[in-house]
Amino acid sequence: MDTRQWMSILLCFATAIMLFVAFLSYRKRHLQVARTMIYMMLTASFYACGYVFEILSGSLIGVKLSLHIEYLGIPFVSAFWLLLVIQFTGLAPQYRKRIIALLFFIPTVTFFLHLTNDWHHLIYKEYVLNPNATIPLYNTIKGPWYSVHAVYNYTILLLGILLFIPMYLRALPIVRKQIVILILGAAAPMLFNIGYMFSKVIDFTTFGFAVSGVVYAWGIFRFRLLRLAPLAHAKMYDTIRDGVVLLDYENQIVSHNRAAEEVFPELAQTKSFPASFKEVMNDCPDLLARIIVTKFQDERFSFQRILDDRRRYYMCSLTYIYDTGTTPIGKMLMLGDVTELKENEERLREKSERLTQLNAFKDKLFTVMTHDIRDPIALLVSLTELLGEEPTDSDLGNVEVFQEIRRQVRGTFHLIDNLLDWYRSQNGEVAFRPQSWNLQQVVEQALLQASARAGMKNIVVEGLIDERLTVQADKEMLDLIFRNLLSNAIKYTPVGGEINIRASIEGDLVTVFVSDNGSGIDEETAQLLRHDEMYFKEPAFASRDDGGEMRFGLVLTREFLRMHGGSLRFESLTGQGTTFLFTLRGSIGGLGINESEGTVVRKVESYIG
Repeated sequence: MDTRQWMSILLCFATAIMLFVAFLSYRKRHLQVARTMIYMMLTASFYACGYVFEILSGSLIGVKLSLHIEYLGIPFVSAFWLLLVIQFTGLAPQYRKRIIALLFFIPTVTFFLHLTNDWHHLIYKEYVLNPNATIPLYNTIKGPWYSVHAVYNYTILLLGILLFIPMYLRALPIVRKQIVILILGAAAPMLFNIGYMFSKVIDFTTFGFAVSGVVYAWGIFRFRLLRLAPLAHAKMYDTIRDGVVLLDYENQIVSHNRAAEEVFPELAQTKSFPASFKEVMNDCPDLLARIIVTKFQDERFSFQRILDDRRRYYMCSLTYIYDTGTTPIGKMLMLGDVTELKENEERLREKSERLTQLNAFKDKLFTVMTHDIRDPIALLVSLTELLGEEPTDSDLGNVEVFQEIRRQVRGTFHLIDNLLDWYRSQNGEVAFRPQSWNLQQVVEQALLQASARAGMKNIVVEGLIDERLTVQADKEMLDLIFRNLLSNAIKYTPVGGEINIRASIEGDLVTVFVSDNGSGIDEETAQLLRHDEMYFKEPAFASRDDGGEMRFGLVLTREFLRMHGGSLRFESLTGQGTTFLFTLRGSIGGLGINESEGTVVRKVESYIG
């Protein structure tokens, strides 16, 4: 096998390798870098394939035709490589189209000049037959544009390497390996071409592209050359809000992102890296002590420093970086700014202290209300009741005034009493002890307490309750519920009116109805009562003449019913009356049967006229 044959076989093998790399890149064609790699490998393949035909050609026409095939790739390989570098480093994305136009201007001119070389001989002046009939068959004498293109190729190769240097210094280890792969792939053809320029015997530049193909294929499989987007990784590293500082095993800073410069302005002033952490951070002794300590375990700690006359707080995470083995090769320090969180915590702590003071004041206020306000008013209620029992002739002229005073005193007393009961329920001072109670007996007791007030207005109060009906309830709360609903009904029922209390059961749910034929509830109050929130917070809560007594009582009633798992509703027609209904758990004789099955009803009537 002569030299032509084995060189042709090697070049075919090199072409196959470059086409294989193009195929691998095609699988990742959604990435700009992968598409550029495809074009670069295809142009290099044209170069190698054309060189095969040149070696095997036996005439000048065959050599020229082979050179035309080679020049489908020769002018453009270096340009595509520099474009790959630009995309990889993320250089000037806003000017990318202009850069591409300038980058491919000389290669395009070179391609067309070679097509028309026989007219002007700017690429090759002449073709001289090799007297030894060895490779190549014809030696070429280069023209002036060939030198221009050669300078252009070497310039952009060196420019690409220079662009990689700053990225390499700041990149993470995986990205650094990818950069080395790309530089080696470009250096191999350049070194082979330099060797040809000095020997002037055989051009082995195409074999350099074969080496590039092997290197790139190795990089794709071993270092995820086209799987990990280095530009995206670098952008994430630079734009992450947390500061990141990378240190080697000697605690020297090898890289950092922009956010780290906001935490440590000294980093921006450091001219070269790696730089000693001790020298850069000499004013942060606490942080320096944690970095230097060799524990070989990750840790989190807080750190603070004063920047721009403001104390900044950071949550730090120190993570060890390991090689493929268990030996640490460096550290990564991440600093998250938690200044706003700390300041918010301080503000919340101050507000909490103020709320604690306000709660203490509120407790004192209710204590004063209990002893210094409620007791005197209770005494006034008792005195007005005594005076009302035995009016004298001299009092007859002031009956209306006296009745109004008694009504106001009693209303104020009930209002304060309800307010104190509500406060105790909200403060957790009311014990909830549900037991089984006979509902009829509870209603009788409530009617007995309300009979005096009902009698003053000649109101008939009736209770139609099954004597076997029992409810599960806290007795004190149940008494208060009936007291408030009856007090409200008596207040808004006219003289000679009627109030009815009845109950029904369905399953294990007892519904109690308290109805009157009074004036009903006006629309404003009805809207407030329908609110699911505590309606006494509304601006109109105490705007009526009743001073809020009714609404406080209903608020308290609803809260106590919720504690029982029940609810409070109402139906009202203006001028026709109101029905309040609430639900409790209960049964009939412990069996939970329906009211229609053998109901025994006892009528409890109170009429004082």
